[in-house]
Amino acid sequence: MYEILKKHPELAPFEADFRLRMERYDEKLKQLCGKKTKLMDFAYAHKWYGFHHENGKWAYREWAPAADKVYLTGDFNNWHWTDTPLTKLKNGDWEITFPEGVIGAGSRVMTIVDNGGKLTQHIPLYAKRVIQDWVTQSWCAEVTDESDFKWTDDGFYSEQPPVIYEAHVGMSSKDERISTYREFADDILPRIKDGGYNTVQLMAVMEHPYYGSFGYQVSSFFAASSRFGYPDDLRYLINKAHNMGLRVLLDVVHSHAVANTLEGINEFDGTDYQFFHAGDKGNHPAWGTKLFNYDKPEVLHFLLSNLKFWLEEYHFDGFRFDGVTSMLYHSHGLGEDFSSLDSYFTMNTDVEAVTYLQLANTLIHEVKPNAVTIAEDMSGMHGMCETVESGGIGFDSRLGMGLPDMWIKLIKERPDEYWNLGEIWHELTNRNAKTIAYAESHDQALVGDKTIIFRLADADMYYHMTRDDHNAVIDRAMALHKMIRLLTLSAGGSGYLNCMGNEFGHPEWIDFPREGNGNSFKYCKRQWNLVDDPQLKYKFLNDFDKDMVRTALYYRIFDQEYPYLKWLHEDDKVLAYERGGLLFVFNFSPEKSVTDYSIPVGYGEDYEVLFSSDDYRYGGFGRVWRQTISAFEPGREGNFVKLYLPARTCTILCPKSVI
Repeated sequence: MYEILKKHPELAPFEADFRLRMERYDEKLKQLCGKKTKLMDFAYAHKWYGFHHENGKWAYREWAPAADKVYLTGDFNNWHWTDTPLTKLKNGDWEITFPEGVIGAGSRVMTIVDNGGKLTQHIPLYAKRVIQDWVTQSWCAEVTDESDFKWTDDGFYSEQPPVIYEAHVGMSSKDERISTYREFADDILPRIKDGGYNTVQLMAVMEHPYYGSFGYQVSSFFAASSRFGYPDDLRYLINKAHNMGLRVLLDVVHSHAVANTLEGINEFDGTDYQFFHAGDKGNHPAWGTKLFNYDKPEVLHFLLSNLKFWLEEYHFDGFRFDGVTSMLYHSHGLGEDFSSLDSYFTMNTDVEAVTYLQLANTLIHEVKPNAVTIAEDMSGMHGMCETVESGGIGFDSRLGMGLPDMWIKLIKERPDEYWNLGEIWHELTNRNAKTIAYAESHDQALVGDKTIIFRLADADMYYHMTRDDHNAVIDRAMALHKMIRLLTLSAGGSGYLNCMGNEFGHPEWIDFPREGNGNSFKYCKRQWNLVDDPQLKYKFLNDFDKDMVRTALYYRIFDQEYPYLKWLHEDDKVLAYERGGLLFVFNFSPEKSVTDYSIPVGYGEDYEVLFSSDDYRYGGFGRVWRQTISAFEPGREGNFVKLYLPARTCTILCPKSVI
């Protein structure tokens, strides 16, 4: 019996599914590696294909098995499509070599493929730099030489649980334009470090033709987006982050690919099945994108090499895998409520995708044993974060995608005085894997939706965010913003994620430049000036977030897998629990402040108030004093603290022995 079935006996009826999963994994591993012992010895495609400077010459190779002829065109031959043919090798490979000086770093090129007499133009599959002419909207590849970047991050490794700052380089400036890797490194990394975060998750790095896709419709898998600068600029960002003690994760998209044929990999050799499933099976029914054939060894060579490439060439510390739910199921998770275990197994599971994800996690941890892998999976697939050897899929964590859905639904549909604390507690703690908790990510900030603060405050944010303006709507919005974030971080998982700017209550939504808004960058930026202005209340939210994050890491609350519930009273709207030795107490009542409220605690000693959301420095009213509170009540068995709990506040207390 597999270890996962011993650990989770409720999965015993699906032993056959796990047996099939592991048989397919072992078979595929043997097929790919042969006599090699490690996947990392198989994942070398980027070292062979594409452009390489070899023995004083430039070599260019492609895999195009269905092509009749392949040509290279570019500025070196005045863009004559068929003047420069490649030679066909075995296994569908093509090759050409050039003397030094014919092409070189900076040459602009495209690949021409002849399939049955039909000529089509494509960006080389393994291009490391792809550029767009913003006037003509045309794309091409730019040849790059091996980087001579001087890394200074030897031995970098973080043992801390991931507290993640989700960021988009292009929209990180306060100006209405596309920001750069170097600007992000110099201007934004210090803000992230100061905020207490230890991990940066970068979106939209893999090249994508449509800026507004947030980077989730990838076209060139080996190219760092040129919108933000050069490859060495991204290396500069990651190297600087490491020197500041920050991990950097890549938001990797292997769940699908853009359908474009000019910019993308679709129909590169003239067929729709080179990388993807043929026919309708290769089309995502909801996204209009292409679906990989994960059973094909050449596709696995491409995807696994891609992971190794980003780890080695750019020193990324791991990946957040996008769209995992779509990969795992033949239904792509569409219309599924996953209310029974049958939804996760039997005929609904795409075993080929499961095998790929197992292989991917195996490879990643071979290349970088301390790498972090996170699955964006809303289904809660069992075994997602169990080791491959035990029958699992091998991820380190999964995103708690139900949490932001819960918060948005509550805010939209019910006044907070009617929130059910039992339901909230269940959603926060009902998890079957290591979970990265979050109250909102970029998904909740896109145009057509709203951030938590904007849903709570709406138009009042435009007029009542100065320090001396006490507006009831803003007071409520700020109070709940702080409470929701602390509750999510401290009870919802084994790590935490925040989207860039949301820590200080960034107003409005995110809207990328597009035809529908006149190609405006007005809502595709971050207004750092708001949090930097001491006369505005955004600084209060930022300071609370900073102390919240630092406290969680300092007291190592994530070392304790689940919080211990100490008190939950629906009528009083009071919730209290312990984690990492700390006591977290919330009063969700909108108007009822209570005095001498008795909460059971696990330590028979004096407690100190660390801080409260009601502190003046966080925009509160200063009603909770930082004082010593005894856990001893004469004549009462057990340990209790009596607290003053103002309405709509949260407080963290610490026993003196823990301090």
